[in-house]
Amino acid sequence: MQKQRLTPTVMALAAAGMLTACGTETSSGSGSVGSQPRLSGVHWSVESVTVNGKKQQAPGDAYVKIGDKGKAEGNYGCNGFTADVKTDGDTVGFANALSTKRGCEKQDFENAFKSALAKGELKAAVDGDKLTLTTDKGDRVALTSKPEADAPLTGTKWNVNGIGDGKVSASLPKEVDGKAHLTFGKDGTVRGNLGCNSVTAKAEVKDGQITLGAPRTTRMMCQGAAGETEKKLLKLFDGKVTYKLTHDGLSLTAADGTVVSANAAAPKEK
Repeated sequence: MQKQRLTPTVMALAAAGMLTACGTETSSGSGSVGSQPRLSGVHWSVESVTVNGKKQQAPGDAYVKIGDKGKAEGNYGCNGFTADVKTDGDTVGFANALSTKRGCEKQDFENAFKSALAKGELKAAVDGDKLTLTTDKGDRVALTSKPEADAPLTGTKWNVNGIGDGKVSASLPKEVDGKAHLTFGKDGTVRGNLGCNSVTAKAEVKDGQITLGAPRTTRMMCQGAAGETEKKLLKLFDGKVTYKLTHDGLSLTAADGTVVSANAAAPKEK
């Protein structure tokens, strides 16, 4: 399993946080910020990245979502990231960046994205629903606002893609990748698969927490990566977990600090 580590490559989110904090709204017009959408809570989809004159279109999963109090998170198209935000005039910095480190098929884009965001301070320009981040070398990240609602907790099939704690997260082993999933029902239950055995349990959702009952599972013998993954996921049950929704992502944090991340399944998978 590849582990998540601190990495100085998370700036797209920071730029939007900077615009909110600086309050640079002016009269509307081409290239101005007067008609900019609300940045906090907006899903910014990455359209393209241009590095050293080479433009690459972003995969559909690449996005940035700006939170409150100097926090932001997103996805490079494969790996997720979070960071703190610090602004100074029309420039932005970052600290305590966290990024997952799973292997990615579209590694060229991800590398270009990280390269563009790691070249010092970024300047931001907003035109309507468009956000452009530019380095002092002329590299650019182009984003478009996507004011889409978060996927609902209940009724969504959540495919587990990472397990860790508040600072370190590991993607699932290849043997288990794509097998572990959970679906919270409106009937107060959760059903799914732990990477080997199927599972059901009671699930009461209230005030940002889910009280999960004792798990009832099938009884297949699970060894190796499947067995280890199942042991970790079972830590969610028979207690309270906090949850957080971010567009098509879900984070579950157990009482012992175990953090499970998941993505909403595509419509054809539900």
